[in-house]
Amino acid sequence: MTPRRNDPESGAHSSPSRRTVLATMGALPVLASAAPMAAASGTGPVTAAAATVIDPSVTRQTIRGFGGMSHAAWIGDLTAAQRDTAFGTADGQLGFSVLRIPVPEDRANWSRDLATAQRAVQLGAVVMASPWNPPASMVETFVHGSQTNARRLRYSMYGAYAQHLNDFTTYMRNNGVNLYGISVQNEPDYAQDWTWWTPAEMVRFLRENAGSISTRVIAPESFQYLKNMSDPILNDPVALANVDIIGAHLYGTSFANFPYPLFKQKGAGKELWMTEVYYPNSTDSADLWPQALDVGEHIHRAMVDAEFQAYIWWYIRRSYGPLREDGKISKRGAAMAHFARFVRPGYVRIGATANPATNVYVSAYRGGGSTVVVAVNKAASGVSQQFTLANGAGSSVASWLTDASRTVASQGTTGMSNGSFTVTLPARSAMTFVIR
Repeated sequence: MTPRRNDPESGAHSSPSRRTVLATMGALPVLASAAPMAAASGTGPVTAAAATVIDPSVTRQTIRGFGGMSHAAWIGDLTAAQRDTAFGTADGQLGFSVLRIPVPEDRANWSRDLATAQRAVQLGAVVMASPWNPPASMVETFVHGSQTNARRLRYSMYGAYAQHLNDFTTYMRNNGVNLYGISVQNEPDYAQDWTWWTPAEMVRFLRENAGSISTRVIAPESFQYLKNMSDPILNDPVALANVDIIGAHLYGTSFANFPYPLFKQKGAGKELWMTEVYYPNSTDSADLWPQALDVGEHIHRAMVDAEFQAYIWWYIRRSYGPLREDGKISKRGAAMAHFARFVRPGYVRIGATANPATNVYVSAYRGGGSTVVVAVNKAASGVSQQFTLANGAGSSVASWLTDASRTVASQGTTGMSNGSFTVTLPARSAMTFVIR
């Protein structure tokens, strides 16, 4: 396990890795509706990639959305303008469709994140909630390794805790926010500062108590997508019947551990969400370029390798987050917006050549009468990339670009020829294409 560094202002977590980055500007994009073509004069070297085939007949997971966390108690609430920037879908907005909020242990604080949740819902987002601790009266201390005052939920309080979660769900519903789901515990396996749960305790709660909760139940939210936390749930039919979403965090999780064969085998009818991360760290500015492109690759792999249905950042507004402290979209936020604004809830990921060239990552989605393609080019040179729809459908392509100097900037619309178009992906860039 790689340790994480704390965010000194909030106690939040930090990613284990730091990267040395060199800021650079990419080439201008060149769209064409025929065979691959070279970049325009003066735009730098361009390499050719294998064609990417987009196949709508190959369907994968249904996307629930992209979003982030608002935690008013720790860093202050989002302003009205920041809520609109986060959850709106217009130019200059992130397009988030999922909000995560805490479940305060003290019900006197339940209204703390309500205004942001209400506005998110008005803008079409869904809301999930995660507790860090049960009410103090339900907790006991015990020895956990070297930690002598570790906290856990008293076994005699499992029913009362389920009622606590249900009461919060009812409170939010009565105030206009129908929670999409509620978690049993935030990071039960990384709980020095909150409440520990063992895998067996989580299974017991799901078996005996989760059935009484009146919204979708999320578990186990392991901090590092450790399968020893979620395998026991998938292997217990009664516990599995009482959970709706397998939730995970990706702090320090290697890409090799993104796939989950056991979920594929036993998770039919359940959802798979990535409910918290920041990447690659919480120490650098979210505007560092091209480091921010790491976020684009991370989301790509979360969608393609892990097949998550939701991708939720930690703090929405933070120096390392999708919104800077001034409420403006950061470069990391732009990488998220290339997915969030255009890949909407209910869209289905479809077949696509995922890695047509070294450092080029492509995923595709279908919904709303459109096909959306997101391409991330982390290479130091432009790449001439052909995209072909397997069924030949599609008459026009609109595109948006982020590179060192542009942020989700519209690149206009061009035509297609026989279901195919070619674009020069600028060096170190992200592009989204909407095929209609």
